[in-house]
Amino acid sequence: QVQLVESGGGLVQPGNSLRLACEASGFTFSTCIMGWFRQAPGKERDFVGGNSWNGRYTDYAASVQGRFTISRDNAKDTVYLQMNNLKPEETADYYCAARSYVGTRIYITENDYHYWGQGTQVTVSS
Repeated sequence: QVQLVESGGGLVQPGNSLRLACEASGFTFSTCIMGWFRQAPGKERDFVGGNSWNGRYTDYAASVQGRFTISRDNAKDTVYLQMNNLKPEETADYYCAARSYVGTRIYITENDYHYWGQGTQVTVSS
């Protein structure tokens, strides 16, 4: 059974950091590109960043470039999203997603991903 389980969400003050984790099971994680998306209340789900199967290639949305970092541990079937200097407008449900792919391209649209987690809520507020 394919599963992606996000964790690490919560309430954080503006300017602070949070690290999300997404643990995979039921498929070959090490041959998948992993993406992070977020969906704010009343808005569409947007690409945050993606990480290639071997971790060597990443891409980020312009709004998070330089503040967010994606990493992965293929031995633990887990991908991480380190978020620094968080802003109130980044309050959203954060989702990880997977696509079987061993190339260098980072896919940035929802329809490109095959598996999805249930999401973890991040609230940035003082």
